[in-house]
Amino acid sequence: MTQQPHNYSISTDKSKLNFNVIYNFIANSYWAKGIPKSVMQKAIDNSMCFGVYSPNNEQVGFARVVTDNATFAYLADVFITPHLQGCGLSKLLIKTIVEHPELQGLRRFLLATSDAHGLYAQYGFEPIDNPALLMQINPANVYDENKEAN
Repeated sequence: MTQQPHNYSISTDKSKLNFNVIYNFIANSYWAKGIPKSVMQKAIDNSMCFGVYSPNNEQVGFARVVTDNATFAYLADVFITPHLQGCGLSKLLIKTIVEHPELQGLRRFLLATSDAHGLYAQYGFEPIDNPALLMQINPANVYDENKEAN
């Protein structure tokens, strides 16, 4: 666990994660609206997770990295709770992630964002130089309520 200014901390200890805080934010996000609880839990279980905690150990942020810890990583589900956005915690979170010892020497570290390009650019992320290299399967309405119950 890393102590930060104002006594906020970031930890990769999954036992500290508050699933309800994470789920309530992600399930209402533009990128995963309606995600079933079971899917969110499986995503957490199979990722390197970073929780952001206030001085009284309340979870106020989150990010997860899907990685093989050798060549590739994908940064996902990054958030700081709305009442603390703009306080520098997202910068602290991204800095902690990109400097994490297990995430060094990767051949590629990807993310997708529609609104935070400036944040990520500060830590070395840049637009794909050759988008034709990448392909995706991106089904519409993957979390429709009739596909799986929460």
